[in-house]
Amino acid sequence: MYLSDSAYAPHRHDSYAIGITTAGVQTFRYRGTRRICLPGQLHVLHPDETHDGAAGTDDGFGYRILYVAPELVRGALGGGPLPFVADPVQTLAPATRLVASLLHDIDEPISDLARAEIAATLADTLRSLGGRADQSPATIDLRAVGLARDYLAAHASEQTPASTLESVTGVDRFTLARQFRRAFGTSPDRYRTMRRLGLARAAIERGLPLAQAAACAGFADQSHMTRQFKRAYGLTPARWTVLTGGR
Repeated sequence: MYLSDSAYAPHRHDSYAIGITTAGVQTFRYRGTRRICLPGQLHVLHPDETHDGAAGTDDGFGYRILYVAPELVRGALGGGPLPFVADPVQTLAPATRLVASLLHDIDEPISDLARAEIAATLADTLRSLGGRADQSPATIDLRAVGLARDYLAAHASEQTPASTLESVTGVDRFTLARQFRRAFGTSPDRYRTMRRLGLARAAIERGLPLAQAAACAGFADQSHMTRQFKRAYGLTPARWTVLTGGR
């Protein structure tokens, strides 16, 4: 979203509001203090805290934002207390880069697997920024993450819900999301997307039209496949077909 000559009056949400300034200067009053959020910086607002919002200069500002239910955060923390982040403006750092990446991708359809990954990432980030150490175990259940990976690879074109992976592995969705990333460097949802792209490429090589290849691979539509294809390979499926002859 981009705002130029308009502003938000004081209001509040019953959810966490976690966003990133993408352009210009954003300013808002929060807990009695005027704050400034520059491009690339995150803002983290606790539920039920009054705030406003406006451009800090005449050029306006752009931002992306997620609203996350407190119960989702609490569930990802195993029922622990909600984290409170005292400083609402955060610069990019190891603890916040994954959140920035999530915000970059919020235009894409959010699958059930992606919801678990988002909840776990946000909960861990909020806990870290709130001064609480990550209490999740550093060890990895290799059997569980291996079962999850194998299942996703074998059923890449299907809409596998997080509950199915919980049944397959015997591990709750939030723990599985954390351990999968530690084991394979990516999320279950992203791993499945890459397997789907492999299926799409194989379908295109067989001569299937792009729309049909997208459907066979499990993408929502051709546009969804094209966005993911370009993000992974740096070019569209049509361009890839021209350059490689479909191979």
